[in-house]
Amino acid sequence: MNPATALATVLADELSRCGVTDAVIAPGSRSASLARALWAHPGIRIHVRVDERSAGFLAIGLARASGRPAAVVCTSGTAAANLHPAVLEAHHDRVPLVVLTADRPPELRGTGANQTTDQIKLYGGAVRLFAEIGVPEVRAGMVAYWRSVVCRAAAAASSGPVHLNVALREPSEPDADGAADWPESLAGRSGAARWSAVNGPTVAPTDVPAPARGLVVAGAGADAEAAVSFAEAAGWPVLAEPHSNARRGPAAVSTYVDLLSHPGIRAQLRPEAIVTCGRPGLARQILRLYGDGVPNTVVDRHAHWDDPARDASLVVPVLGSPRLVGARDANWLRRWRAADAAARTALDSILDGADLTEPRVARDVAAAAPDGSLLFVSASMPVRDLQRTMQPRTGLQVMANRGLAGIDGAVSTAIGAALAHQASGGGPAYALLGDLSFLHDQNGLLLGADGAAPDLTIVVVNNDGGGIFSMLGHAAEDRGFETLFGTPHGVALHHVAAATGWAYACVSDADELSYELKAAGPRIVEIRTERESNAVFHRRLDGEIAAALDAAPFD
Repeated sequence: MNPATALATVLADELSRCGVTDAVIAPGSRSASLARALWAHPGIRIHVRVDERSAGFLAIGLARASGRPAAVVCTSGTAAANLHPAVLEAHHDRVPLVVLTADRPPELRGTGANQTTDQIKLYGGAVRLFAEIGVPEVRAGMVAYWRSVVCRAAAAASSGPVHLNVALREPSEPDADGAADWPESLAGRSGAARWSAVNGPTVAPTDVPAPARGLVVAGAGADAEAAVSFAEAAGWPVLAEPHSNARRGPAAVSTYVDLLSHPGIRAQLRPEAIVTCGRPGLARQILRLYGDGVPNTVVDRHAHWDDPARDASLVVPVLGSPRLVGARDANWLRRWRAADAAARTALDSILDGADLTEPRVARDVAAAAPDGSLLFVSASMPVRDLQRTMQPRTGLQVMANRGLAGIDGAVSTAIGAALAHQASGGGPAYALLGDLSFLHDQNGLLLGADGAAPDLTIVVVNNDGGGIFSMLGHAAEDRGFETLFGTPHGVALHHVAAATGWAYACVSDADELSYELKAAGPRIVEIRTERESNAVFHRRLDGEIAAALDAAPFD
């Protein structure tokens, strides 16, 4: 057995022992031994993608939905650089990702050798652990070295990405099974145990002071169960971003975007405290609206806690029960729910009475998904529309790439999430994407030779460009707006679907959308909208909901 094969065989086996069940492989020569070893391992499902950026985001989707670290493997050079966007997303959203980049041996570096660049700490501070696995040698002690490095990496990956740079010499071609010729056994611990069992620290939940009137804000990565339980015990409303999966139960307030945009209601419903679970991205303005006078308890178990408003007055690792301060205000939650009901009635009435607008698409997709299903939503307008319109519900798992809130990798993340969700017995999956997010990752539609096709319906809201920019003030200016920001592309999405083998439908009304959402995937459903009309409709929502709140006798 040549050294590269021995190393790859051990790495694949120890990754499996450490909980890795899925590996995404981008083809390459230098990484061939790694690819073959993962393909041959019975405990690891492989997914092959020709585009490394898509491969990285596919791994993110697999890891998000499974809760286990996913591996992604590539060859050297620009292949490794193309994983960087996914590494950054995993870093900022704490997604467990194991990146294995094949590399040239040290004697070829800095010589102008083909496909050779400096991959040492390529991803900088974005990884929880970097290790270069030295060129494998035919000598005793290698197996303990390789297995222990994998265990360290898997432990570190519990809070984000790790990078193993694997230096390999020729030959990388397959050889006959020569494990018996290796100077030591390649086997790991008995009973499929990890080489190094790592027990993480256990942290007891912290009870948090809870005055009569408070808010629970839930963002990305929140412990939804803890957030909802705390709010119900304290009698506080929950203002939950959709992908926090805490928008459920009697305390959920779904129209808080409109409520807090109303100066009168914001003044009447001023809290005495806020508890923030997860990272509020879309909802971060809530914290700023109330200023420094409202103490904010941040719930985050990590040493580098998320606090985008920089107003955390207390940081606790795990949320316990509310420690009630004085008597509860029985009317506090009732008043929030009354305001929410008034805004929801107005919102739904406007959406139901209009054409298939972008906000209605978001609301209807989230409502139509059956229990046990998954919904991935892309950045820009889709996630904002979902935040504004999604009704509280259970039975739906919502995901989004909110680490850096980029539009890249959306198709691949949705596919990875769907595959992992359905591998664990979950139901159908849906994705709500804008046209630019869809086109940015159209290579993700290439499902690869592994044959794994998800039951995924990708709903694409196509307004032929960057619709979110039409919401900004400079949209009214004519100084290059359409060229620089509107960015119309004119792509016929049915041709994209046909070229990649996905079923396709274009719908124009709510009944057609409802019908198409019942079909099995993989399929693409396109809704064509117009950017300026969408901006006008959003302004109409603002005005009519504000008027309804002015007239609502909820106090």
